[in-house]
Amino acid sequence: MADEIQNGSETGAEQAAPQFAIQRVYTKDISFETPNSPAIFQKEWKPEIKLDLDTRSAKLADDTYEVVLALTVTATVEGQTAFLAEVQQAGIFTIGNLPEAQLAHTIGAFCPTTLFPYAREAVSSLVNRGSFPQLNLAPVNFDALFASYVQKRAEDAQADAPASTETH
Repeated sequence: MADEIQNGSETGAEQAAPQFAIQRVYTKDISFETPNSPAIFQKEWKPEIKLDLDTRSAKLADDTYEVVLALTVTATVEGQTAFLAEVQQAGIFTIGNLPEAQLAHTIGAFCPTTLFPYAREAVSSLVNRGSFPQLNLAPVNFDALFASYVQKRAEDAQADAPASTETH
């Protein structure tokens, strides 16, 4: 009987254990433009690189989410666009048995951290195929970005809260 109770509690613990699995990582959209070629190749290569990041997610089913990391890299030389590379790297993740705050962190920081190396490689490959010098994007701290996002939302919510109307 002790074995039955012990086995029963293990099954309950297994069901409540957090779950995380990568089902698939894929490129959702990809684009590369060189709007000022071939003239841009005649200029001295001292580019100004701008990186824009965005993430979005969608619940596909119970415990199944699609997370999309969108990168836009723009290189300009002497005020002209040398290239524009856009990559949407996506993944389907199984995420279960997490408290709401942990689920939000997993979707908002952990999944993009998982997707970033794939997106980084895709951008590097596109730039190389465009015959531009090697571009290796620096690592991104998605935990810090997510923490900043949460803090800003908390501050915005506090600012939107009605002022106290108590009188003494």
